[in-house]
Amino acid sequence: MKKKSGSPRSRLLWSLLFVAIAALSVYAIVSQSRSFTLDTFADYIGRAHIPWVICAVLCMVGFIVFEGEAVRAACRGFGHPVRPLGGFVYSASDIYFSAITPSATGGQPASAYFMIRDGVPPLVATVSLIANLAMYTLSIIVLGALALLTQPFVFTAFGTLSKVLILAGFVLQAALVVFFVMLILHQTMLRKIALWGLHVLCRLHILRGEETRRERLCAHMDDYASYARMIREHPGAMGMTFLLNLLQRLCVISVPFFLSLASGGTFARSARVWAVQCCTVLGAGLIPIPGAMGVSDYMMLDGFASFIPHADLVDFELLSRAISFYICVLLCGSVTLVKSLTLRKREK
Repeated sequence: MKKKSGSPRSRLLWSLLFVAIAALSVYAIVSQSRSFTLDTFADYIGRAHIPWVICAVLCMVGFIVFEGEAVRAACRGFGHPVRPLGGFVYSASDIYFSAITPSATGGQPASAYFMIRDGVPPLVATVSLIANLAMYTLSIIVLGALALLTQPFVFTAFGTLSKVLILAGFVLQAALVVFFVMLILHQTMLRKIALWGLHVLCRLHILRGEETRRERLCAHMDDYASYARMIREHPGAMGMTFLLNLLQRLCVISVPFFLSLASGGTFARSARVWAVQCCTVLGAGLIPIPGAMGVSDYMMLDGFASFIPHADLVDFELLSRAISFYICVLLCGSVTLVKSLTLRKREK
């Protein structure tokens, strides 16, 4: 795992791309309603019940806090306690760089960089982040399955494209969890499967240089085998990391739930909103970031359209995304910037 998250120039370019895609996504949302204006949006917010809106904002903050606590639980299990503020910073940097880099590739390296700068041993930082990612993926599957089992009719409310994305996302996330379990419990079998897959791809001329790739693959799997051994020896830390990741996902998924209550919706309708958000997380996870922003907006509009009044649909979706994603990323970016400036000042 790399310790840095890219050069300042590359980070700036990806930040600008993030802003551009975010602007296009918001434009695509508001264009769905001919009557939308900033005044009508402000009026919609003004009519909302403030206590429920506050709950939605607290859930957004909880999304950051619980990921930090999950990383702290993993680090503590591997023998290196981390302060609560440190966990919050590692979580914020992960969320921010995951949002602005392709396929979220910058999130974990950014967290690892700050963790190592704070004195966390590189091995502990790496294994903690790998374990956290696995439990994060497992929590998405658990909540998605819960939504589909308890409210299966919500799935039928989506259009064909959204349904395909949801099912494909579920399969992909499940495959990642299976891979992680095999990495821990069946490393020899996983190695054989990986080498067989590499051989097939080379025989089909999709990849070249089989021998070189085989050596690299074996080296990577040897590294991950040592990580897996540490994880296998600390099941208690993994259990706590999973529970905290489950709370983290519950927080961000519950933002539209509370906003539905804020707009006068019943608990039954708000539960459907919650289920739609679970399905959206599954489907959008299939698309590389930052393009997933537009997919999330599309799927939310698609899913909400069957039970949110048309006059409120765009306002509701825009406010939900503003709190759960855009404001969250802005807050995480600010925390990351302060941490970076603090480290730079310390160096000088």
